[in-house]
Amino acid sequence: MAILVAAGLAVIQGVFMFVPVSSTSHLALAQHLLDSWGVELPAPESAEMILFDLVLHLGTVASIVYVMRQRLRGGSIRLASELRSARGDGPRTGGPAMRFLGLIAVATVVTGILGLAVRELAPSVFANPAVIALMLVITGGLLWWTDVARTGTINTAQIGLAMAAAIGVAQAIALVPGLSRSGLTIAAALALGLRRGTAAEFSFVLAIPTIIAATGVQWLLVAGDGEPITIGIPEFAIGFAVAAVVGAFALRMVLTLLHAARFRVFTPYVWGLALIVLVVSPEL
Repeated sequence: MAILVAAGLAVIQGVFMFVPVSSTSHLALAQHLLDSWGVELPAPESAEMILFDLVLHLGTVASIVYVMRQRLRGGSIRLASELRSARGDGPRTGGPAMRFLGLIAVATVVTGILGLAVRELAPSVFANPAVIALMLVITGGLLWWTDVARTGTINTAQIGLAMAAAIGVAQAIALVPGLSRSGLTIAAALALGLRRGTAAEFSFVLAIPTIIAATGVQWLLVAGDGEPITIGIPEFAIGFAVAAVVGAFALRMVLTLLHAARFRVFTPYVWGLALIVLVVSPEL
């Protein structure tokens, strides 16, 4: 894989990880298109290419950490304080930071368990642009709904275990290319009655442990295969860095649009892309 190809795919990931139109589908479609043009790169459904995609996702995790650094820093300080307090002889009730961490853990575990089943479908879906088109149609509908949905009242302190688990289920389903992870998890959170800001915060913080864990698992799978990795370290590094920088700008824009209930602006694009994929999919 050439450096420019790696950088181009990273730009796609950085933009569409947060713009809720499914970064995975855009990566898969771009890779199919590049393959049809004779560009040398691993098959989109190969374990090696999925690992590269996940490294790009790690780059966008860096974007989340940067953009939400004040919230994460404050939460880390409160968590450390609560852990120090819990070392005493008093009751281990836990504070808000420990509770939020527990909710993220529940959602991550649910995603991991269900994700194993979804992962079995992933290779065949990655290889089928028509299925991606169908998922894009669903994504477009969800984005439209998030704007017209009634504003919720549940804040971070009021999120329950069942709500966290439900958002984890949504995230697992979003592993199917064509379904937007951010769009589906935010839509699920809004359907459960969460405030828009709370829904966005939970969705993007949840992405951090989920993507890190998925990358680690995929690396173990690639290493266990014993097959040589044709993508070089420079390509992985450039991909990570470009996705991180581009993702930071995209995340700020998306947070602004979410608070303004303007996600529907992406619906025509997603449906138009689905139509294009259906028309040209035999040629991909």
